[in-house]
Amino acid sequence: MFQTFQETARPDQGPPRLAALRAEMAREGLAGFIVPRADAHQGEYVAPRDDRLAWLTGFTGSAGYCVALSDRAGVFVDGRYRVQVKTQVADVFTPVDWPEVGLADWIADNLPDGGGVGIDPWLFSVEQLRALEAKLDGVTLTRCDNLVDRIWEDQPNPPRGAVFAQPVSLAGEPHEDKIARLAQGLGEAGACVITLPDSIAWLLNIRGSDIPRNPVPHGFALLNADGTVELFVDARKLADLGDHLGDKVSVLPPEGFLAAVATLGGRVQIDPASCPVAVADVLAERCEIVEAPDPCLLPKACKNAAELEGARAAHLRDGAAMVRFLAWLDRQTPGAFTEIDAVTALEAERRATNALRDISFETIAGTGPDGAIVHYRVTEATDRTVREGDLLLIDSGGQYVDGTTDITRTIAIGDVGAEECTNFTRVLKGMIALSRLRFPQGLAGRDIDALARASLWEAGLDYGHGTGHGVGAYLSVHEGPARISRMGTIPFAPGMILSNEPGFYREGAYGIRIENLIAVEQAPGLPGQTVPRMLRFETLTWVPIDRRLIVPALLTQAERDWLDAYHEEVRARIAPLVEGRDAEWLAAACAPL
Repeated sequence: MFQTFQETARPDQGPPRLAALRAEMAREGLAGFIVPRADAHQGEYVAPRDDRLAWLTGFTGSAGYCVALSDRAGVFVDGRYRVQVKTQVADVFTPVDWPEVGLADWIADNLPDGGGVGIDPWLFSVEQLRALEAKLDGVTLTRCDNLVDRIWEDQPNPPRGAVFAQPVSLAGEPHEDKIARLAQGLGEAGACVITLPDSIAWLLNIRGSDIPRNPVPHGFALLNADGTVELFVDARKLADLGDHLGDKVSVLPPEGFLAAVATLGGRVQIDPASCPVAVADVLAERCEIVEAPDPCLLPKACKNAAELEGARAAHLRDGAAMVRFLAWLDRQTPGAFTEIDAVTALEAERRATNALRDISFETIAGTGPDGAIVHYRVTEATDRTVREGDLLLIDSGGQYVDGTTDITRTIAIGDVGAEECTNFTRVLKGMIALSRLRFPQGLAGRDIDALARASLWEAGLDYGHGTGHGVGAYLSVHEGPARISRMGTIPFAPGMILSNEPGFYREGAYGIRIENLIAVEQAPGLPGQTVPRMLRFETLTWVPIDRRLIVPALLTQAERDWLDAYHEEVRARIAPLVEGRDAEWLAAACAPL
């Protein structure tokens, strides 16, 4: 099996580990130490070796910080993890609502007499450190060794997963052409530092296996203005790559990266949002630093024709697997199966495609109150029986060589309450609103996020996460720079793939989320249109939405028409891929509302 269900940390481990960290802080003369969920590559996902936040605190979410002081320790989590963190950390840690409460504000309030707070300069970007230092008064952020590494006796080794080529037929463009195109865009800079694993993978048309669920390799790169790339990676990972990289890419040991940076001169470009402070410190000694976004970000986000065609194919394959799973689910007897049973059955259907490389993240299968934990991960200790009257929230995805999928469906287990159905319908209205949207080019996620929440807001309800994130082309399931959220500032452009996933969560009772992936495309013109260029979303995900949870009276006629048309399209696309009782289930699930 791909997925495991063992506990990764125990609350009783928190107190001794925090005590050991504080002993190291005292030895260094520090008043505090910050532990982010980050690694030297500054991507969202970390290898087991770098999951210091989880090891120290027990919190396993994908974003957060711990600030350990001599007398208290705060664990900073965003809206996705407010419920989860309470169940995972020991009482020696205090959950802090972030970003509503900023790190700098909390540190200032809890260190009124000032002092030195240690940071590992590899684990903070230039932008993060700048923002922290701007708000701190009387507190010095001190660069130092990683104190967690000193006390983590059985810390895993650095990953050394195999690297393999992504065929041009799927990538849509030779990596030599990408290198040349991006090198020309460097302007007067002689080189550009790239540390993000998915940027390096996209640029060189390679994929790797250093990060669980994400097909990316660890490494560093220098993109040079002369159209060459220096790739700093463990050469043993490239054994099966052959001559794919060609003569424009030189391979060097990763431990030589900082020394190579130290030899650079003139103008060097960095992305302050992802360049580690340790690298910028070295550059600042002899270079003129030019700050600009990672040159791979937008080209990677705007999928080309081959990548979009691959995404469509992957979603049809994945949609058929989901239909087989949902048909299986409806045949189960409530009370006779558990969350782990559901996860196992769904993964089996994806593996049965014989095309699955991996799941794209740990499957979320939360029934009843577990569904209210936004990024719930079932373990053998938390495995709950799925019972009559429950809502079962399933958020999952697959990594296929031609595309990455991510889908959420909320399923009624028997008869559920009127409140659940009403709130499900409000969430559905938000998802449909974005699916039907036409909008002028130039708008960003913050301009449309409210449309997904409007029906919930009418009832005084909301959800504490963004409405959508970018998705890679057989790359990371979370991909920047565009997103649908109040903080989304990057304008949408054709080819971007995003999630559309409003939700609602009643703590201790149930969770609701409905998620399709969508791709930005140019909208056809309308008679009398005065806006020069309009965009819209192409739906990529084709899986039925549970009609048993819908209150038809809450839907407008346009919303009903969209849902019926969507289900008819699901039936037309997926019916040829399933058979027998699964096909019968699909036909019933796609009946008009």
